[in-house]
Amino acid sequence: MKFCLIICTYMRPQPLLLLLQSVQKQTLYPDEILIVDGSTNTETEAVLEQNHFENLNYFSVPPEHRGLTKQRNFGIERVGTEMEVVCFLDDDTVLEKDYFEELLKTYTIYPEAMGVGGAIIDETKCEFVGDNYQPKIEEYFFDGWKRKDGSRFILRKKLGLDSDCPPGYSSLYSHGRSIGFFPPSGKIYPVEMLMGGVSSFRKEVFDTLQFSTYFQGYGLYEDADFTLRVSKIGKLYVNTSAKLNHYHADSGRPNQYQYGKMVVRNGWYVWRTKNPKPLFNAKLKWHSITILLTLIRFTNTLTTTNRKQAFTEALGRTIGWWSLFLNKPKLTN
Repeated sequence: MKFCLIICTYMRPQPLLLLLQSVQKQTLYPDEILIVDGSTNTETEAVLEQNHFENLNYFSVPPEHRGLTKQRNFGIERVGTEMEVVCFLDDDTVLEKDYFEELLKTYTIYPEAMGVGGAIIDETKCEFVGDNYQPKIEEYFFDGWKRKDGSRFILRKKLGLDSDCPPGYSSLYSHGRSIGFFPPSGKIYPVEMLMGGVSSFRKEVFDTLQFSTYFQGYGLYEDADFTLRVSKIGKLYVNTSAKLNHYHADSGRPNQYQYGKMVVRNGWYVWRTKNPKPLFNAKLKWHSITILLTLIRFTNTLTTTNRKQAFTEALGRTIGWWSLFLNKPKLTN
């Protein structure tokens, strides 16, 4: 299968170089690489001029095309007509050498797949314990594997607010578990959501769908919105054998206050994409979890060393929540 790789980048020349060097070592190399750069300087362009990569085309986009979703749509419009699959990677990831080989293999195993995601190598230690294991409340258990659960999820369990869906699925009150909760089993799992920075889609998907430009700039949760819409027209899978590392570069990220607002408002948008007319119980749970997570961030100002970041994010979440009653996001799909 001929495939194109689109990397949208912003002010991260060195992380991008590390990613492209890992692409260079792949057992399957992309037939086309499109770098869509929204940077406000020329450092990324200079790095690419100094380092040659086959099949690479570089685009520096003007201000009106900056922002993750706009840059993705810009790249999609320039994919070669002979390409069958379009892959996306975040610019701060680094691939295992058989990432693309495993990813594309999934389309052969499941010909009906409209999209396939890879798996981020998680720092959380997982242990295989078998299907009959009874997990403790502080553990997350899935498909015979257990791992230590996060404190937020443990509290949600105690309050009856944990997600009732497997990873990669959104409940009717949202706030689910991402594909990062899949164990390193090497299996392929069906999902309805993918992480945009480790995703791929059949090119035909983009004949009818685009990334929503509601998600401005950094584009938090834009991937959940897009893949929920894709899942309505076809099947999505995650292949846990297609592995990569995600290093979460700090450059190019919004400040914590804006991030907090985005978590709530964009989270609301994605929730209503999945469940446009929620019943009262779903509304109650969504708002309860949102308030709970905000309170946790406020308490982090007393329990963590990054007190200012915790406080400003919590403040952003609070303002974001109140803004929903005054100015709800307008759904465009």
